[in-house]
Amino acid sequence: MTTAYIQAFSGASGDMFLGALADLGWPVQEIKDTLQKVGLPKDGLHLNRVTRGAFVATSIDFSLPHEHSHRGLSDVVDIIVAANLPDEITNRSISMFERLARAEATVHGLDLDKVHFHEVGALDSILDIVGASAGLAWLNANNIVVSPINTGGGTAQTQHGVIPIPGPATLALLKERSTPVYSTTDEHELLTPTGALILTESATSFGPMPAMKVNSIGLGAGQNAVAESNVLRIVCGTSTNTDESDMVTVIETNIDDASPQSIAHTSEVLFASGALDVFTNPIFMKKGRIGTQITVISLPEDREKHSATLFKETTTLGIRYTNMHRNVLPRRSITVGTKWGNIRVKLSLSDGAIRDAMPEYDDCHEAALKAGVSLHQIMSAARMEAFKTSSREYDL
Repeated sequence: MTTAYIQAFSGASGDMFLGALADLGWPVQEIKDTLQKVGLPKDGLHLNRVTRGAFVATSIDFSLPHEHSHRGLSDVVDIIVAANLPDEITNRSISMFERLARAEATVHGLDLDKVHFHEVGALDSILDIVGASAGLAWLNANNIVVSPINTGGGTAQTQHGVIPIPGPATLALLKERSTPVYSTTDEHELLTPTGALILTESATSFGPMPAMKVNSIGLGAGQNAVAESNVLRIVCGTSTNTDESDMVTVIETNIDDASPQSIAHTSEVLFASGALDVFTNPIFMKKGRIGTQITVISLPEDREKHSATLFKETTTLGIRYTNMHRNVLPRRSITVGTKWGNIRVKLSLSDGAIRDAMPEYDDCHEAALKAGVSLHQIMSAARMEAFKTSSREYDL
């Protein structure tokens, strides 16, 4: 099983991601052939070996004509569809721009069809995102783990004026996927919106480097003159295990004086702050009182944060902790196209083959309401398309 670990200790951008893939061995001609279909000039791609701090990395630059247009989502989709790329690349690219449009609409208080991309609607960003989608297809990793991401800090000048780092759209994309982040600088934007979009779309999980035999290492160079070596590192390897083992903390508390609405609210807050799972069980307490046991599955480093939420949102006076090992099947997220739109699907893998495919509820729910069809119909179609799309890859 192929595993990739993306180390974003100095942030990420679209060109850093493409540079790291090229450094891993993605053929330059294949990169050119793909990007020329979405507008890259014939001699518009430049790869160089550069030094960034302690590392020698691959830098990717585009030579592009100057643009004045601010494209909307439909304009970008038209460009991607007209390129006639493989379905996996087309669907993932469109899905990524749809996520970006939703984030922009949310932070600027606009309807989706009123969103016009500025920096990320330019041709170089379209090349970054389509290139990232094609590069992920080439990488063909069953499991992609992304480290906590260094966002940088300070402020940046944009079309909307001066904004704090990370920018509002970047932060919305990170929040959507419960991405762990941190900052080690107050001077530079290390994580761009495009970089946040690509990493959150790529990741099957976030955390430390998983156990694997290292086969190759790719380093993509950034453009920031920061104290840290401004590179994005991708480590690829082979895992012979059909599952992964890690440590989790189980947090439990018993409550006998909380309303169901209060418990539901607490669960939502816990999920939003990164809990791996939250569930409840009815219990009998002292003197026959009916109560509720709340159980939170947490990363060990998030124990205090989730405990603070339980103390804040419930009437509990005490909390129990247990550290446990868990084994989980490798997972991979793909985007498939249906006649109701693009749907993200999570694949679970066992012995290198697909064990199951589970469409993302939020995507299916939104499509069902928009199209006026049943949720079951959309989920079934997305599941079938996921198996069909991945059948050749896994020799089914």
